[in-house]
Amino acid sequence: MSPEIGIVVPTMGTRPQFLAACIDSIRRGGDAHICLVGPPSVEHSPLRAKCDSFIVDNGNGLTAAINAGIASLPEQISFVNWLGDDDLVSPQSLSKLQALLMEHRDVVVAYGHCHYINSAGETLFTVRAARWAETLLRCGPQLISQPAMLFRRDTFQLVGGLDEGLGWAFDLDLLLTLRRHGRFKSLPQVVASYRWHEGALTVGSRRESVREASAVRVSHLSLPLRRAAWLWEPLVRRTVLWAGKLLTRRY
Repeated sequence: MSPEIGIVVPTMGTRPQFLAACIDSIRRGGDAHICLVGPPSVEHSPLRAKCDSFIVDNGNGLTAAINAGIASLPEQISFVNWLGDDDLVSPQSLSKLQALLMEHRDVVVAYGHCHYINSAGETLFTVRAARWAETLLRCGPQLISQPAMLFRRDTFQLVGGLDEGLGWAFDLDLLLTLRRHGRFKSLPQVVASYRWHEGALTVGSRRESVREASAVRVSHLSLPLRRAAWLWEPLVRRTVLWAGKLLTRRY
């Protein structure tokens, strides 16, 4: 049978050792179609042969690359996500998330726990995303880690994909948008690992990403709550920045 899971891996091809580990982890995660998105030079690398398809990055940014990758997936692909070229998924995790989505037709996002690891692959911290993590998205830190989720492709297409005007908090914006179209369901186990290092997009631009995430949260609130957001948003921003500094010290 053809795979129903599609994973897009955007890459510049500058971290081949991480990219190789990323691709291998997806293969162990379940039966998935892997689409690599990168510059033309990546198409001729040995790692291209380990993927199912390749499209050239149009140079319009990360969100555009991810949108293009998901749009290019074969028609039978029903469940999708993207994975940073330095991140990992756990063995059989994609299959388990797919099973949740297939069992519960009203669920649009399935997610699990996520390890934060350093460059050497050592675990720094584990984000345990319980059921209440969905509610916290609106007014607190994002505990549903992007590598640790799988969502319905048709719903992703319905909402227009990722907002290409965002530079950091596009995954939070997507989750808040998808939340209007169905339920989320958690899997109580570690399903992915996010690599925390200065080269990572969010880590390297921490203040900007926290500021943008705050703006995204507020934009999804009702008008009365938007007007009151100044009561809690400064505290949330400071808390997230503090947690990031603490994690960086551990790294």
